[in-house]
Amino acid sequence: MAGHKIYTMAFSNVYPHYVTKAERKGRTKEEVDEIVLWLTGYNQSQLEEHLEKDTDFENFFAGAPDMNPSRDMITGVICGVRVEEIEEPLMQEIRYMDKLIDELARGKAMEKILRK
Repeated sequence: MAGHKIYTMAFSNVYPHYVTKAERKGRTKEEVDEIVLWLTGYNQSQLEEHLEKDTDFENFFAGAPDMNPSRDMITGVICGVRVEEIEEPLMQEIRYMDKLIDELARGKAMEKILRK
């Protein structure tokens, strides 16, 4: 999957879709941010800076200060593929985020989403 189109897509182009998906189900932008920060180790100002700079997914994840070690606990299917079986590391990180946002939109408690 190296060189997949999503790798060069700006995170800021997808982020509003995460927020919209969550808000349609009664969740908040703040909860989306909490998930992104938990997964990547960014703080709020760093996240906003990446959104302003239109950082692509590849550099967004490559620059993540502290990918959460508990992300290995994320399991399940997203886009017809089990996230724990994805071999391409960058694609797996992207799908982890997709899966967490999906769990948020489905009404799962934040404690469970963040694997606490």
